Amino acid sequence: MKQRTLLITLTGPDRPGVTSRLFTVLASFPVNVADVEQVVIRGRLILGVLVAYAGGPPTGTGGTLGAMWAAVERVAEDLGMEVELTTGSDLKEKRRRGRLHVTVLGNPLQPAALAGIAGRIAAAGANIDRIERLAHLPITCIELAISGADPAALRSALTAEAVLQQVDVAVQRSGIHRRAKRLIVMDVDSTLIQGEVIELLAHHAGCMDEVEKITTAAMRGELDFAASLHERVALLEGLPESVFERVRNEVVLTPGARTLVRTLKRLDYRFAIVSGGFTQITDSLVAELGIDYSAANTLEVADGKLTGRVVGEIVDRPGKARALERFAEQAGIPISQTVAIGDGANDLDMLAAAGLGIAFNAKPVVRQAADTALNVPYLDAILYLLGISRDEVEAADAEDGLVPRSLDTPPA
Repeated sequence: MKQRTLLITLTGPDRPGVTSRLFTVLASFPVNVADVEQVVIRGRLILGVLVAYAGGPPTGTGGTLGAMWAAVERVAEDLGMEVELTTGSDLKEKRRRGRLHVTVLGNPLQPAALAGIAGRIAAAGANIDRIERLAHLPITCIELAISGADPAALRSALTAEAVLQQVDVAVQRSGIHRRAKRLIVMDVDSTLIQGEVIELLAHHAGCMDEVEKITTAAMRGELDFAASLHERVALLEGLPESVFERVRNEVVLTPGARTLVRTLKRLDYRFAIVSGGFTQITDSLVAELGIDYSAANTLEVADGKLTGRVVGEIVDRPGKARALERFAEQAGIPISQTVAIGDGANDLDMLAAAGLGIAFNAKPVVRQAADTALNVPYLDAILYLLGISRDEVEAADAEDGLVPRSLDTPPA
């Protein structure tokens, strides 16, 4: 027998018991629940319930369809809410292909940006099924669940729109592909921490300008990393070993770094760092943040002074990708379930190898090659790409007894 549907939509001030009251009324009629959606925006509730029944209008202990409608209206009136009823003739709804999540981040997020993003989605023949806010301070993040789009084509279109609107946009497949990520592998210099460690060392050696020029060229991909590393390290010859302690005290974590690591560790993620920098600095970060795996270069020290050479195999561009594969194997996690984060040309192979490659405040060549790019100054914005909201992060912190920060305070 043909299925018919009724969509009941309640809107009004949110309060305890609304959902219970509505379903108690519906329980008196021979209908089945086909779908339910509910959202609360600034204390205002929108509750939609789709019920299905066979044949003609439903009858039961509560009477006819008219009686059910009257009963629902009485509940709405009693709660100070508005109600709408929409009838349908077919329960079956074809599932649209190409289900994706589009994450939009802005500081601030202007209406024109959402207009542009929504316009591109519509032009691609896709539909926006759901919109949810994941964060509102210190940046605003909106997530759109969409269907009916080709991922590559939509990503290209939205990337172009993001540049025009000066926002960040990420496009990811929905479902288990997104939720299955379990290993985060992150670059250190200018990603996990602010600035470059070798430049901090160069400052103490009095060769800051020379090292900075070589670093900039290497990050842009204009110089071979290994050769540039040897060239820069040679300028550090003669520095006392005590410089490492001074530099460790000068290292500043990127805002949101602690929040990112702490949150993902709660969710049983494995966390790794891989760096073209030096173990004499990264080892302290491993201990401080509780990082599971790490790889970095080691500066040679003899008679209490830096020799200007590196010990062992260089962690360069291909070396970072090999480290990601090694960490995944040690953790027993498929490469498809890894996330790599970096900012320079030295990270390109690692970003390409991971299940999701994120360019974080990166050079243009890296932004173009990565799966998605973030240009906000907060590292914990990466959580939003994984579908984790700021409210969820703060609730978990509260359960652990951590004092919530002020809304105006950048993340730790």
